[in-house]
Amino acid sequence: MKIILTADVTGLGESGDIVEVKDGYARNYLLPRSLAIVATKGAQKQIETIRRVQENRRVRNLEHARELKQQLQDLGAVTLTAKVSQQGKLFGSITSGDVVAAVRKAGGPNLDKRSVSLRGHIKSLGKHVVDVQLHPDVTAAVNVRVAGEQ
Repeated sequence: MKIILTADVTGLGESGDIVEVKDGYARNYLLPRSLAIVATKGAQKQIETIRRVQENRRVRNLEHARELKQQLQDLGAVTLTAKVSQQGKLFGSITSGDVVAAVRKAGGPNLDKRSVSLRGHIKSLGKHVVDVQLHPDVTAAVNVRVAGEQ
C-alpha cells in the first residue's frame, strides 16, 4: 500500500515521504495514529505545499536549535538527585524524563524527553554525558551529575 507520511516515523521516513508498506502496517498502525494518509493525487499535491512550508521552517528551526545548544552548554553540569542504597547503588535508573526535569529546574530550555538519548543506562552515581537531538543537524551534549539521597 502506498502511503504519505504525515509525521516522522523512525525507520520508515520523514513527514511528506511517499513510502510503500504492507497493508496491515498501514491499516492497523499508521493510519489510526494519523502518522500517514493513503497516497492519492490530491494528497500528493497537498504534501508538496506542506514540504515547501516545512523547508521554510527548517531554516528557522536550525537557528533556534543552535540557540538552544548554546543555552545547554552555558548551563554546565546539571545535578540530579536519586534515591540510593547504603552501598551507593541507585534504586532503578535515571530516565530521559528525569534529565529533562533537571535541565528545566537548572534554568535551561524546555526539552522533549524523546529528543534525549542516554548513552546506556544511568544506574550509578557520578558524572554522565547525555545527548540531546535538537535538530537533525544539531546535537548537544549535556553533562549530568547524579547525586544520592537516602
